Parts: sequence; structure tokens; C-alpha cells
Amino acid sequence: MDEIRGLGTREEHARLILDSYWRMTGKELLQLSPGEDEAKAIEESSIVILSHGTEADPVLNYGNCMALQLWEMDWETFTSTPSRLTAEPLEREERARFMSRVTADGYVDEYTGVRISSTGKRFYIVSATVWNLIDGDGTYRGQAAAFSDYRRL
Repeated sequence: MDEIRGLGTREEHARLILDSYWRMTGKELLQLSPGEDEAKAIEESSIVILSHGTEADPVLNYGNCMALQLWEMDWETFTSTPSRLTAEPLEREERARFMSRVTADGYVDEYTGVRISSTGKRFYIVSATVWNLIDGDGTYRGQAAAFSDYRRL
């Protein structure tokens, strides 16, 4: 888990998530103390944080502990799952339209939607923010999402 597929180390990916969130929203994703380990803070956050890459059918490339628990997957399974499969089949078309909007606008907050875990448990995400991951050179690296409010269905 030290390397994030195609994105470098955990630390580099943590910085990409935090910096991109700031650039897109003008807000801090997490309130960190000076010198605090960013990768550890994201990993242990009570906020669900996940991301996917730039493939034609984007594959999840990061999920913190809360994301892995919610989707009921281990790291290897989570990071080999196409992100579209986190939604039920009937929700996937709406999800695709939403993700296109994120790509065009840079970020969208207040997203709500139904997702499904690997064991078929459904949950409703409330007020998620989804944003583009853009590195310091302006290169698009995928998308990330964060939310703390969800309800089991």
C-alpha cells in the first residue's frame, strides 16, 4: 500500500488529494497540525476518502480505512475495482452523468446517491464532494470523493 497505482507513494497521493481539494474548492479537506503526517491523517480520517484514476473505465486507486470498511473490501480488491461498480446497475447511468459534470466543473459538492458494498449492502451518500485531481503541473490525475454522512438502506 506504499505505492498508489500510477500515482507514486502514499505521501505523494495524500498531497495530491489535499492540494487538489484546496485548488478546486478553496477549502481544507482536513484540519492538520503543522508537521502532521498527511498520508496517515487521510488514512485514519473519520471522513470517507477515495479516488480513481484516468483509465477509460476508471479504476479505484485509493480508499482510506473508512472507505474500505464501507465498501467491505480489502486494499487489493478495492484498488482493482472499476469505480462504476460502486454503484448499483440502475444508478450507473446517473453516476456517469454526474462524473462528467465533475470533469467539466472541477468539483461538485452536495452530491447524494446510492452505492453498494461488495456484499450487496446498499447505502445512501449524503453531501459528498467530488473533485478532479490535478497535480502541480496542471495534469489531470483522476477524481476523488469525500463524505462523512451516509445512511444504510
